[in-house]
Amino acid sequence: MKISTSRATIARRIVLPATAAAVVGLASLTGAGVASAHVTANAPTLSQGGYGVVDLVVPNESDAAPTTSLRVTLPGLKSARPEVMPGWKSIVTKKDDLVTEITWTAEPGSPGVPVGQFAQFRFSGGPFPEQETVELPALQTYADGEIADWNQPTPADGSEPERPAPTLTLAPSEGGGHHGGAHAAETASADASSDTSASASSEDSAARWLGGIGLVVGALGTVFGLAALTALRRNGRGGGNA
Repeated sequence: MKISTSRATIARRIVLPATAAAVVGLASLTGAGVASAHVTANAPTLSQGGYGVVDLVVPNESDAAPTTSLRVTLPGLKSARPEVMPGWKSIVTKKDDLVTEITWTAEPGSPGVPVGQFAQFRFSGGPFPEQETVELPALQTYADGEIADWNQPTPADGSEPERPAPTLTLAPSEGGGHHGGAHAAETASADASSDTSASASSEDSAARWLGGIGLVVGALGTVFGLAALTALRRNGRGGGNA
């Protein structure tokens, strides 16, 4: 009886921690994949009434098809120039001499934005409205015809809608981003946007590493648990023969 009790205690001490490790590993892997995947807009140095570079971060939320087109609606800008992107063509739409839309379309043979990945679409322009926030509704189209319309405003209570419109938060104007200072502001914004891009890429890589580590930890926990049970069973058979 004492031998059996001792073996049961050993089993609990070995198997339970191993099982916990497996659960933690799976939780880490799952957590890395459930991060927000909305289309977002960033422009850290852009001020109200000023010029600057806007960075649209576009994740692929489809399980089966790449993103092949993105159309963003602008608040009527005097100037808007999309950044050159290999494998994509861009069209700038104007109305009454103001830029109202930019559309990016994947060229034939281009992978677009593959499943499980994201891309950054940038443009330089202005002047932006003299207001604290500016929404930039975006229409994301997939190769299979699915469309994600990111155009819903944020309610007054601050809750997030299902398809929130990418929104810029603009700092109060200090007079440096207007007219003659436009080029300087765009250059500074481009540098900040590059830092944001590097940060987004770093976070994506970190999430992938954490997911991989979680999977390895979970697998090791399972292996150790099975090894412990096998050893205990063999010892049990040996004790019975003695």
